[in-house]
Amino acid sequence: MSVGQLTKHRQLGLTDEQAVEMYRTMLLARKFDERALLLQRAGKINFHVSGIGQEAAQVGAVFALDRDNDYYLPYYRDYGFVLSVGMTARELMLSIFAKAEDPNSGGRQMPGHFGHRKHRIVTGSSPVTTQVPHAVGIALAAKMNRKELVTFVTFGEGSSNQGDFHEGCNFAGVHKLPVILMCENNQYSISVPLHRQVSGKIADRAIGYGFPGVQVDGNDPLEVYRVVKEARNRAIRGEGPTLIEAVMYRLSPHSTSDNDLAYRTKEEVDMHWQRDGLPRYKAYLIEAGIWSEEQDAVLTAELQREIKEATEYGDNAPFPEPDDLFKHVYAEAEGEE
Repeated sequence: MSVGQLTKHRQLGLTDEQAVEMYRTMLLARKFDERALLLQRAGKINFHVSGIGQEAAQVGAVFALDRDNDYYLPYYRDYGFVLSVGMTARELMLSIFAKAEDPNSGGRQMPGHFGHRKHRIVTGSSPVTTQVPHAVGIALAAKMNRKELVTFVTFGEGSSNQGDFHEGCNFAGVHKLPVILMCENNQYSISVPLHRQVSGKIADRAIGYGFPGVQVDGNDPLEVYRVVKEARNRAIRGEGPTLIEAVMYRLSPHSTSDNDLAYRTKEEVDMHWQRDGLPRYKAYLIEAGIWSEEQDAVLTAELQREIKEATEYGDNAPFPEPDDLFKHVYAEAEGEE
């Protein structure tokens, strides 16, 4: 790498500490994901949908946003995303164990359906792409109330074929709303490969709605940081939305209910493991002189302890009471909980 490449994070306005914190969050997301897969195979939890291979784009994007004011609408693989915003490994464990303390839904939603009022993470639902028009609506409210914030929404490339995506883009483009739409193009919509889903670049779809579309290497957190930061600056200046297509690869099966080798080869998956953004970013930090293998070993041990504590807490926490089923469903009399 050249000197410029080795100081790219500084050129982008990131301190050494922030660059390392991005790596820490990526690694925590990976450790959580790996533990969740083991818990499902051991019969401790019922289901897990993995985000392995997508952490670099998720973390790089959120670090470019205002984590005190912006609104977030993640999709179901976004563990790196929500951890970057402020959720904890313990909260994610409470969710996958379906416990009463789960901040997302009190143990009622499937894992990966995030929602956290404190961090302005807007509740997601199982039908894909519904979060796009929601993000656009929140951006409209922000513009009407003259609030200096953006909404940031993610979705898979399969979702870019849904009507919700196109309606959201059209409305956001017409009204020049402060929304950033990031497609996490992981090459597969469940078992359907990209070439059977989309003709051309997803980023190019923005042209028809009158705003910029950018394709970026989703395995490079600093490049994702750069394009998201530029998109946020545009939105705050009143120039409207941006569509970002972060190109990556889903290294895990679609979910723990999926046999991915029924529609792709082991050789293909192994090839993409060589492009995994996590070890690539670690190598960048080491070559930049702000990280070392010794520090990495200490961090790995620290995160393993954090995941162990979170797992034990989630496993031992109480389940919801049967009557909790009706919470937040029907109107309640004043003074009732």
